[in-house]
Amino acid sequence: MHGSEQRKRHLFQSGRSASMAHPESCECGGERRHPSILYNLLKKESAPCASARAPRGARFAVAARTCACGVARPVALRSPHATCAAASAVLAKTLRFVKSVPCFGELPACDQRALVRSGWAPLLVLGMAQDGLDFETRESPEPSMLQRLLTGAHERPASPRDHGANVADGGGGVALAEAQGIKAFLSKCWDLDISTKEYAYLKGAILFNPDIAGLQCQHYIQALQSEAHQALNEHVKLIHRGDTTRFAKLFIALSMLRSINANVVAGLFFRPVIGTVNMEELLLEMFYGK
Repeated sequence: MHGSEQRKRHLFQSGRSASMAHPESCECGGERRHPSILYNLLKKESAPCASARAPRGARFAVAARTCACGVARPVALRSPHATCAAASAVLAKTLRFVKSVPCFGELPACDQRALVRSGWAPLLVLGMAQDGLDFETRESPEPSMLQRLLTGAHERPASPRDHGANVADGGGGVALAEAQGIKAFLSKCWDLDISTKEYAYLKGAILFNPDIAGLQCQHYIQALQSEAHQALNEHVKLIHRGDTTRFAKLFIALSMLRSINANVVAGLFFRPVIGTVNMEELLLEMFYGK
């Protein structure tokens, strides 16, 4: 049996077979405490979500408009405190999920921090989709001239994506297009009716991102991501034999998720309540806190 296939069996086998498998040495050093990523993913993610999904017709209730030049006006949450509280609960659960993955815990601390910084926003939005957490927005007042001068918002952004991030950093909400992008991803997940196992494989593919500069175990992380993709493909072929396009649709959803700007997520779901707190510092404090 090839080495990658043997490692994949240890990483993604069911809970029963995982409990009987022999631990395998991590390529970054040390013994694995448990041979399966998916065992912990599914163990943590199998509980039914507490929140009910919003009616499909209400998912795109974005009360905002764009100006004539095509640049999206800033929008903010219609119910910031309730939505921020719900998003914070999903974030806490997301960080617990990350800590529960054995292969993640065996990575060097610097790689762990890099993966958390890179993956927290897409993992949060993916968790929102799994928990059925929707949100509505309203048009946000334009920042004053003083705010523009202090935040540099008077300079024309290089692209609509930069504009969305700049608006979020300036405290004036987020660009309508960015909020609609998040809602489009949520809607796609709900339309696909993604299963618990599929969410678990998608989270593994997002968490183990080998494209981050400076990773010490880049090749190992790349192998873990590839195995998550392969396991997702095999699961889809087994469960959805008559649907030859499902894996491609899930991969498109994954691409949509990776394009979501972390500054936009922070500006939309957390900044209205916590202000201009450094999200990376807050994340690491939550992650390594007792």
